[in-house]
Amino acid sequence: MSEGVSWSSALQAALGSLEEGGRVSLASGDLAGHAHDEGVPFTSVPGAVVFAHSEDDILATLAVARQYSVPVTPWGAGTSLEGAVLPASGGISLDLGALDSMADLDPVGFTVRVGPGVRRVALNRRLRPHGLFFPVDPGADATLGGMAATNASGTTTVRYGGMRENVMALRVALMDGRVLKLGSLARKSSSGYALKQLLIGSEGTLGVLTSLTLRLHPLPPATVSTQLAFPDVAAAVSASVVLRGLGLVPERLEFVDADTVAAVNRHRARHDPELPTLWVELAGRDAADAEAGLALLREVAAETGGQVVGEARTPEAQSDLWAARHGVYDALRAAWPGHATRIGDICVPLSALSETASFMAQTLARYALTAPLVGHIGDGNLHLLMHAPPGDAAAWERIDHALHAIALHALSVGGTCTGEHGIGLRKRVYMREEHGEALNLMRDIKTLFDPQNLLNPGKVVGEID
Repeated sequence: MSEGVSWSSALQAALGSLEEGGRVSLASGDLAGHAHDEGVPFTSVPGAVVFAHSEDDILATLAVARQYSVPVTPWGAGTSLEGAVLPASGGISLDLGALDSMADLDPVGFTVRVGPGVRRVALNRRLRPHGLFFPVDPGADATLGGMAATNASGTTTVRYGGMRENVMALRVALMDGRVLKLGSLARKSSSGYALKQLLIGSEGTLGVLTSLTLRLHPLPPATVSTQLAFPDVAAAVSASVVLRGLGLVPERLEFVDADTVAAVNRHRARHDPELPTLWVELAGRDAADAEAGLALLREVAAETGGQVVGEARTPEAQSDLWAARHGVYDALRAAWPGHATRIGDICVPLSALSETASFMAQTLARYALTAPLVGHIGDGNLHLLMHAPPGDAAAWERIDHALHAIALHALSVGGTCTGEHGIGLRKRVYMREEHGEALNLMRDIKTLFDPQNLLNPGKVVGEID
């Protein structure tokens, strides 16, 4: 009997003994479905997929993994862009999608406890009747466990922050069989080390999240949205910085360049000015308060050379106004049929936004590339959608060089190599440059939590210097 059959049989037996019972699959379709994510072009096929239904299933899986020295990679929805959910070849892909319960909703304390498999869109659908919502919006309909594992953020980060600001407590299963409860329902604490914050963003390399208690927010009483076009990227960036400097904190503040607007126009039969564009959503205590913010925003646009393209006040009108921004990815994919894509992700200080946008444009020109620029510009997070035919090795080499130069530039101005997509496999090369000696301490922490290096091995702090 081979070692692979031995541990997979032990895994099936261990899970079969539990009351709720997970399912172990060796079916080729399940293995293939857990062999890739949305962002990397290569695959890594697991030896088995465990569909966990409970915390006990997770612990049983880890126990077998310990016994047979089999690596385990947690899986949520597979929306990772940097290879974070790719399993070690022949290892276990631990699918947490069935842990999708929602409990202990507290409309007074604004909290709810969820399983790691709860999807973001479904959560907010269930919260809306209570007048509440969970604000972190990475775009993809990711699981909350996956979002916490990567410290996800997105369009609303400018006002509400990312996952670290919006997870109050969590339970995590460790490789040695312990389960830790980290954090509390209190709004602040001076008690002990911030282990909860350490686990958030660790990409499954330190433990497996089994439940999360989330910080909720009341739905805004009144919102208005506007779309603003600018003569160039520098003017749009300037407007975004000025409005923040005036103390105007939008719900969302998004940017796309002229090429992106043109692609969306073609894809959605729209007629927006094909200029660098900002979308802004403002909230207020009431309609008058929201309108006052909108008036200030019009002044900022006028002073920085912008023009108002559209304004929206009803939910239906705002949905239509934002459709152009939300349709960017599909429009860009349609603009280059047959091309593979890779999204570059950096984040820089607001003071370096304009310089960085210029550097990105110059870098694309130097490597003879076209790549639309999109950004959660309110918090300095910029994305390039790189694209080329899958078999064009020369183009992909130029793309690699361009993204490398841009990541190093972000670090040079005090930013980070990834604002929200995580490290995974592809961005390990920047960890030494960004963190210096602290990378050694991170590796020591990884060893402390996972001495056999079985939890999502090779990711985040893997040996690339």
